[in-house]
Amino acid sequence: MKRIARAAYYIALWIVALIFFAPVLWIFVSAFKSKSELLSIPPKWIFTPTLQDLAQTFHTNLFLRNLINSVSISFIAVVIAIVVSFLAAYSFSRYRPRGTDFIMFLLLSIRMVPGAAVIVPIYLMYVAFGWTDSYVGMTLFYTMFSIPFSVWILKGFIDGVSVRFDETVLVSGGSRFQVMFRVILPQIKPGLVAAFIFNIIFTWNDFLVDFIVGGKDVTTIPVALATGLYTSLGVDWTYIASVALVYTLPLIVIVFFFQKYLLVGMTFGTVRGEV
Repeated sequence: MKRIARAAYYIALWIVALIFFAPVLWIFVSAFKSKSELLSIPPKWIFTPTLQDLAQTFHTNLFLRNLINSVSISFIAVVIAIVVSFLAAYSFSRYRPRGTDFIMFLLLSIRMVPGAAVIVPIYLMYVAFGWTDSYVGMTLFYTMFSIPFSVWILKGFIDGVSVRFDETVLVSGGSRFQVMFRVILPQIKPGLVAAFIFNIIFTWNDFLVDFIVGGKDVTTIPVALATGLYTSLGVDWTYIASVALVYTLPLIVIVFFFQKYLLVGMTFGTVRGEV
């Protein structure tokens, strides 16, 4: 009876997962259809796959530039944010300056503010500094926005590492940097991966900031997709399907292989016993 109940439970989970994944699967399948097959009514379930639309999308220099912008800006910003956040999280965890708990609350609150509420002052600031339509400006923004959440996650992981590790290294003649990078860092790898994935998802999918603050030279795929929907013949569904496949597949693969780190990241670290 228990086996039947367990099997029914997993079957129900698979059904729910497939239902939620169905729209994504439909987009992926549509990328391999011709335009006539894609727009046919009723929909064609059996068809001959073609790479014509994907090849046409990749042969567009503008798309390749937008894809490179998305990859470079997102990854550089998140990597810088993780490095800065690790240093800040270690300081908050070990030195605990006055008001640490309140500062952590403020850092988390930053992610709760709607983007529409802050985009105007950000735009005015970027115009004043001349950072609009700039790789440096966009990278700085995504780095700035990724740091608070990364600090909050990494502090939880570092808190789970016993202080006695630090004391042992310092008593043995080691430096504080050796403690951080040779003792603490290897033990919080799941937290680093979780913070990286959470932030890369945000920067990868952001539309509002790049649309308002960015420009032609730093246009990313979300903005290119939104602004390239229409042609003289109406909505270009083959373009939408091809771009969606190329743009969403990397994130799906990353999340699939590192999903266990995401689960750990949601619990904000593990609690280790004293040694």
